[in-house]
Amino acid sequence: MARILVAEDDPSVRAFVVSALTMKGHEIVAEEDGGLAAETLDAEEGRFDLLLSDIKMPIMDGIGLALHAGARYPDLTIVLMTGFADQRERAHGLDALIYDVIPKPFTLADLVAKVDDALHGRPVEVVSLGQQARGQ
Repeated sequence: MARILVAEDDPSVRAFVVSALTMKGHEIVAEEDGGLAAETLDAEEGRFDLLLSDIKMPIMDGIGLALHAGARYPDLTIVLMTGFADQRERAHGLDALIYDVIPKPFTLADLVAKVDDALHGRPVEVVSLGQQARGQ
């Protein structure tokens, strides 16, 4: 399975993501902000299959982390997560650098599908719970 670096400042979301991906057999290293994730990425010399990062975090946000990772480890697949529409728009300026953005809130199935697709290079459309409720 894959080796994944998770950067998420919300402890409950971080625990959910780590638990979900560990249950799927992935090796997970989790950090609570982008600065720590960048340090871990550098200490490990980029030896991860995927970087899964929240966009809005203290110290270094997910955009800064993606720029850092992309400059040093161009083969690393990057998926960003956000619950803020304006942050999602910021991420789309990085289309050449990131694989995709997964909107919060997401289900276990959404997360696992997005990670699997990112690891295998197949784009998938994730439908958030709000869109499902509105029939979109």
